[in-house]
Amino acid sequence: KHNLGALCKNMDISYDEDKAHRADYDAEVLNNVWQPILEKLHKEHGVNTHRDLAILKTPFESDILKNVRPVYHTTVLAKNNKGIRDLYELVSLAHTKYLGRVPLIPRRELARLRENLLIGTACFNGEIYELVRYSRELMMKAMEFYDYIEVQPLENYIHLVNIGEIEEEYVKQYVLDIIDAADEVGKPVVATGDVHYLTPKEKIFRDVYINNKAVGGANHDLYPFKRVYMKHFDNPNQHYRTTKEMLECFNFLPEEKAYEIVVTNTNMIADQIEEVLPVPNNHLYQPHIENCKEMLRNLAFDTAYKMYGNPLPEPIETRLSKELNGVLNAGYEVVYWIAHKLVNQAMVDGYIVGSRGSVGSSFLATMCGITEVNPLPPHYVCPNCKNLEWGSEHNPDIKSGYDLPPKNCPCCGTPYTRDGQNIPFETFLGFKADKVPDIDLNFPPDYQARAHEYTKVFLGEKNVYRAGTIGTCAEKTAFGLAKGYYEKLKIEQYLQDPLILKQLENKSISMRNLEDRAKEEVNKSLPKATLEYVASGCVDVRRTTGQHPGGIVVVPDDHEVYDFTPIQYPADDKTSAWKTTHFDFESIHDTLLKLDMLGHDDPMALKMMCDLTGINLYSIPLSDPQVLSLFSSPKALKMHHDYLGLKTGALALPEFGTENTRRTLETTNPKTFSDLVIISGLSHGTGVWAGNAEELIKTKQATLQNVIGCRDDIMTYLMSKGIESSVAFGIMETVRKKDKYLQDTQVEVMRSHNVPEYYINSCNKIEYLFPKGHATAYCMMAVRVGYFKVYYPLEFYATFFTVRSEQYDIQALVSGENAIIDKIDELRSKNRIRGEKLSNKEDDVLKTLQVALEMLQRGYIFENISLTKSHFSKFVVDKENNALIPPFNTIDGLGENNAKSVIEEREKRPFTSVKDLLNRTHLTQTNVDKLRELGVLKGLPESNTISLFDWE
Repeated sequence: KHNLGALCKNMDISYDEDKAHRADYDAEVLNNVWQPILEKLHKEHGVNTHRDLAILKTPFESDILKNVRPVYHTTVLAKNNKGIRDLYELVSLAHTKYLGRVPLIPRRELARLRENLLIGTACFNGEIYELVRYSRELMMKAMEFYDYIEVQPLENYIHLVNIGEIEEEYVKQYVLDIIDAADEVGKPVVATGDVHYLTPKEKIFRDVYINNKAVGGANHDLYPFKRVYMKHFDNPNQHYRTTKEMLECFNFLPEEKAYEIVVTNTNMIADQIEEVLPVPNNHLYQPHIENCKEMLRNLAFDTAYKMYGNPLPEPIETRLSKELNGVLNAGYEVVYWIAHKLVNQAMVDGYIVGSRGSVGSSFLATMCGITEVNPLPPHYVCPNCKNLEWGSEHNPDIKSGYDLPPKNCPCCGTPYTRDGQNIPFETFLGFKADKVPDIDLNFPPDYQARAHEYTKVFLGEKNVYRAGTIGTCAEKTAFGLAKGYYEKLKIEQYLQDPLILKQLENKSISMRNLEDRAKEEVNKSLPKATLEYVASGCVDVRRTTGQHPGGIVVVPDDHEVYDFTPIQYPADDKTSAWKTTHFDFESIHDTLLKLDMLGHDDPMALKMMCDLTGINLYSIPLSDPQVLSLFSSPKALKMHHDYLGLKTGALALPEFGTENTRRTLETTNPKTFSDLVIISGLSHGTGVWAGNAEELIKTKQATLQNVIGCRDDIMTYLMSKGIESSVAFGIMETVRKKDKYLQDTQVEVMRSHNVPEYYINSCNKIEYLFPKGHATAYCMMAVRVGYFKVYYPLEFYATFFTVRSEQYDIQALVSGENAIIDKIDELRSKNRIRGEKLSNKEDDVLKTLQVALEMLQRGYIFENISLTKSHFSKFVVDKENNALIPPFNTIDGLGENNAKSVIEEREKRPFTSVKDLLNRTHLTQTNVDKLRELGVLKGLPESNTISLFDWE
């Protein structure tokens, strides 16, 4: 549109239609529009004169198309698999190159790709139904483009009568005219339903969405005398109709003609369509990397030789070969190679990468540097002469190599390296080592985007896409939509009343009054059951799209993405750096390789602590007694007082610092690394701790080491009882896949091998089990962080408050221990005594204050924010004063850019006054007032003006 109102809307200029078409007002508005247009022409196009304007180049056609009003609907059917591919390209172009207010596709693109497609004329929004009302000649010419002409039951058009677009007497005639014209040009006519839902009673669900402004985009005009407010309530009847019902809908035609368009021609179209699948499902399509098998084999064995010597000890050679051969035979070597390259590149760039999932059960993954978790049985290995000793020889009950007692190599006297977590590969690779590897990697949030971009360099920009997600309507939202629908319906009833219309016109009542009245009446009179029924039909309907937080989908070089899925921008955001799959990833999970490259704070926090201290991460011992003691006692923290009454020192340690997990620690009293792995499994599983392992430990039916913590524990335990490995694997899979109850045959096997009844009962209570490889990786992170907490406390707390804290009460932090205690008591009182639920912000503040109090009770302090020392976002370690200096962003409302401006300006020269600070930085007056309130500006004069009284 190019009228003045549309132009004003586009330029964000105020325009009152009630004042429109008055000469003085229109002149004023035109000037208000013209001035920003002049500025835009000058800045963006270098246009300064009318001559410049005359030679201004027209934008690319695709840019113009993005802004045109959508013209016609069309139906496109894929005749075969090539057609599916071409249809996906059309959908992709519509959602990317031609994306405007809605996805659009030019006619020429349809023509270019139509060979394997069938193109129909669609519904009342199609070109033919538009032209039948104006020109038979133009309609017949337009029909030449289409493969078949569609008509729908008269009910599908009747809403156009209701909204005044056409007169009822013409509805049937238009259908007859379309059929007659199609016969004349030799195009088959097909009776279609334009179906949007299954049964007539489901129409209301579509009505709810159409009439919700945020979802359906309905144009709700609240001026009733314009009579368009309820336009979208008049929706066509678009339910599925049987053949018999369709014949009845066209009974105004000769019987033979009705049968032709309902049955004969419908089948003719269907017969042109081969049996196709929307997504290939015969195997996983992986990228091809030249010599990948050889490179992977060499990498794995070279690493193994460096760790264990050449030749390899027989058990190590056997396991590595079995895993490698299984992976190579199944064709999954590229998955490992890509993961290796991603991790290696991050380490080259100076970053730490963590692993997730069950990847830690793969010794091959360990030898490829993908995970640090070593799944071999506990063992000693000499880093010098490679002498190997298995822990089972002298310490058969020890389940983690980190728990083996320190020992020197008897051959050369070098202290042994202790490693091995006793995890069977079957959890990750399947019993035949042929399962699709699912490797999840944790990148620091400040590196994640770089890691994602590296996939474009390594695999090719046209071969990688973000995994798409689909957001659906939740139950609570659906209830609100249903309620809003009935409120609007009630307003429509009011608008039928001439008295109310009169009152609206003379402004004795307003639409706001009617809306309030409608809400009140719906609340009082509409049964809740009705709302719940309507809401139930609206749940899980797609509302928006997005992108997986770390999922990258890889398309092989010898294929196009259109062979598998259309692509689009996430949530139609045309500024996004990545395009996503149009389908959610679950739909193409078994077809395309997905790289899980997630962001996680743990690697980021460890890197910050290592940078602050100069400690090499991999030199940190994972069996330090003081560090391990944190998980059962706070003594190692040496607090002068413990106001919080902490029973462990795990506060602020990743995975173990939450209230629930600390309670589990108190119950289990862990002593070893292996204990921590079990607890990690207990805290992440479902049906594992509460009502299961917790009761077994409290009643002393079992110790912590005897309960089921991780899925892998089931297999290794059953094998230790003499159960054959494949049977043990099957039992583990039954339990961890939520099958709920063991099979009778499995129970018989367990009992015949003296498996205790409590263990069998425990298996039957489990709903989800955590993989041991994942639990081990988490525990390694936690112990390393605990090392800094014990031996480098200031760096530990600086990192915690920088990386993990979400909210701060900066006034309490800098005011000292008593102020922090008072604030903690205030929040606790609100939550526990008065029973008020804390807001998310208050809950985050409380967590920050608890860790801050622990720090102060260890003898450290917070200094005030400093104009000369504070960072914009990081807590600064002040070793000299045993203190932390808070950053500027701990002040509410002081954003990062504003804070950075302070850093930039102070590096140029000192601030001489408050006025100088305001003038040279992006700080607002509110920011400065807060700094003044905190005492940060103490001693800084208000201005550079010298007063005689300043010399007193």
